[in-house]
Amino acid sequence: MYRLSAHAISELFCKSEVSALTIAESTLKRIARHDPQVGAFLTVMSERVMEKAKQLDKKRREGKPLGRLAGVPIAIKDNIHVMGQITTCASKFLENYRAVFDATVVRLLEDEDALIIGKTNLDEFAMGSSTENSAYHLTKNPWDLQCSPGGSSGGSAAAVAARFCPIALGSDTGGSIRQPASFCGVVGYKPTYGRVSRYGLVAFGSSLDQIGPLTHNVTDAALVMQILGRHCNCDSTSLDIPAEEYLKKMQGEIKGSTIGVPWRFLESLEGDAKESFQSSIEVFKTLGATFIDVDLNILKYSVAVYYILATAEASTNLARFDGIRYGKRSPRATTLEEVYDFSKQEGFGPEVKKRILLGTYVLSSGFKEAFYKKAQKVRTLMIEQFKKAYEKCQIIAMPTSPMAAFGLSAIQDPIQMYLQDIFTIAANLVGSPGISIPCGFSKDNLPLGLQLLAPPMQDAKLFQFAHAFETATGNFAARVPPLFEDEG
Repeated sequence: MYRLSAHAISELFCKSEVSALTIAESTLKRIARHDPQVGAFLTVMSERVMEKAKQLDKKRREGKPLGRLAGVPIAIKDNIHVMGQITTCASKFLENYRAVFDATVVRLLEDEDALIIGKTNLDEFAMGSSTENSAYHLTKNPWDLQCSPGGSSGGSAAAVAARFCPIALGSDTGGSIRQPASFCGVVGYKPTYGRVSRYGLVAFGSSLDQIGPLTHNVTDAALVMQILGRHCNCDSTSLDIPAEEYLKKMQGEIKGSTIGVPWRFLESLEGDAKESFQSSIEVFKTLGATFIDVDLNILKYSVAVYYILATAEASTNLARFDGIRYGKRSPRATTLEEVYDFSKQEGFGPEVKKRILLGTYVLSSGFKEAFYKKAQKVRTLMIEQFKKAYEKCQIIAMPTSPMAAFGLSAIQDPIQMYLQDIFTIAANLVGSPGISIPCGFSKDNLPLGLQLLAPPMQDAKLFQFAHAFETATGNFAARVPPLFEDEG
């Protein structure tokens, strides 16, 4: 069961070759056996998923129409609400917060008969690139338990890589789906900004956040996007456009197409990441694509721009965590002011505090013009430069990360940690869709990822190129990490 894609599991269930109860039991058994090693989950919803499975089996027996994800186990990043379940955001501040409503994405998945199996670990409030900032425990990379799974959606990526489920949802603010997908050898998709509803996602950077899937193949990612990529009245940033048929549109050939590569921006690329990227280019050439150099050198400012804008938005969004309405309230507090101060001191971890302070600083009187407004201007210039690049090519190719997965606790310098997102941040700043596809392995047998970007609203085009690459390479994401290849 653990080797099967979401498509295959759903097909078996719909043909009555396996029951939803069997799928749920198999999934929970595998998680119980292996997750103590990995630490992908913060919550496993055993009772809930078994009850949903029984209801789904009853629905099939009665001959009622079944959804497109019928019987498919799916994990949810723990900054996305599932009604009645704890949403911690991997923070002590919310360790007892129980969601009072479903996120739109959760409702859409369950409308298609998916089985939500649990909530996955992350960097606290999605702030990090290694999942080491979780207030609860470390998540380890299934390919090497001494390595990071990436972040902030490290728990979701590890859950898919370790074959606990064929699909997991993550959120991507600056690469938080794509970078862990690269580190864990799975497919990670960040949609066009506004394509997927953010209603029920705990906000980090509201102009940057997007929910997206992590899967074993491009086909499953396209299927999830067909379900989630629709307008939501509860989200003011949701695009009011019809859903697309990604599965049909991704089947076309890419022969004669043009792919842009920002070679000057990639000058520092070296080692396994460089070799793998160059090999990926050769794959596309065999498929009939041509390559051109595009000028995106402005991206050298992307990390600085991102950590001004994202922290500014975070400091505003996290102001709601005040110890009054929900979340942690300090027992030391005796006055209203102390409730605010002590609750935040005790509830937030060091990385979150650091970003709140930075965000508050760049928005403060006397510094807003120098930092925040200037960063917004540079963001506009980036959008314009991407538009010019896309006039010459259909998509842009870059590595997902400058390196394979690094060791746990190996990066202590915060600047070096922030630079792990140097290739992924651009998509969030300009609102483009982006996908990370496994493209090979390092000399240490750690996965490497290829990133493809497309203009906003060209998600279908991106799936077309990703599917062509996956088909030509035999799908690296189909491989199971040796430590987790067993009988069930």
